[in-house]
Amino acid sequence: MFTGPAQLAARPFAQTGLQVTPLCIGTAALGDMPETFDYSVSTDQALTTLRAVLDSPINFIDTAASYGDGESERRIGLLLREIGGLPEGVVLSTKADRDLHTGDFSGEQIKRSVERSLRLLGVDRLQIVYLHDPEHTTFRDAMAPGGPVEVLANFKDEGVIDHIGVAGGPIAMEIQYVETGLFETVITHNRYTLLNRSADPLLTLAAAKGMAVLNAAPYGSGILAKGPDAYARYAYQAAPPELVRRTRELAAICARFNVPLAAAALQFSLRDPRLTSTIAGITRPERIAQTLELASVSIPDELWSELDTVHTEREDPERDRWKG
Repeated sequence: MFTGPAQLAARPFAQTGLQVTPLCIGTAALGDMPETFDYSVSTDQALTTLRAVLDSPINFIDTAASYGDGESERRIGLLLREIGGLPEGVVLSTKADRDLHTGDFSGEQIKRSVERSLRLLGVDRLQIVYLHDPEHTTFRDAMAPGGPVEVLANFKDEGVIDHIGVAGGPIAMEIQYVETGLFETVITHNRYTLLNRSADPLLTLAAAKGMAVLNAAPYGSGILAKGPDAYARYAYQAAPPELVRRTRELAAICARFNVPLAAAALQFSLRDPRLTSTIAGITRPERIAQTLELASVSIPDELWSELDTVHTEREDPERDRWKG
């Protein structure tokens, strides 16, 4: 079990040959997305944070074309140019997206997205690229000849992309893509936390297939890190009263054991053997040390048993839309 910085040794990223740490730094907020996170991040702050990431034991960074509509990738690219390229041993993944202005999710748009990522990051090859948020198209259109999946596969055949994956929301949808056998890795977000475990069947399936499985947003985008009174938002929107109530229950249990709620939220993901890495977003350099400290907090087994008594969502509310 991952218990702290001493256990940050890199592990295999499926059968790709890449080695990644159990913690991955998410850079959505570093793309300055106040409409999503309810706060802004300047370019200088983002660059300072990214420099600190590269100086840390964590070797894995995740971004996406849609984060700030390219701003996250642009800022990462600025740093890579500053230091002369991606350091050896560092793994950088990104995601190919629809056009955020028109909604276009065609194969041609995915081609443009990948080409823009190459340009903004200032690299000639991408290690890992995910088909991002395919809930904005249909499975049939995504898999059609000349469609998004074929475009990513072609880029892989050409050596522009090393490895491809799928990253999205609805669990039944993600399972559809995983079952094709075309992807080496999958990301789920906000659906495997102390408050929501609806991604459980996806994790089991993907791990059994030998895929690299990543869990993003272990804090539910903030409420499990800052607490329900300081930041009552889950999955990038205002948290409903029932969810706030359950978060208070979790916090009260953690307080009895003198364990920070954020530590339990992070380690809930880190302790799962099905998961290759956990993606946690940060926006300040000091958050790196704080995250490593949360990962090293000693948590007794009794705490996990008590946390399990609090109701958690077990089914994705969008499951019916993605059946069959």
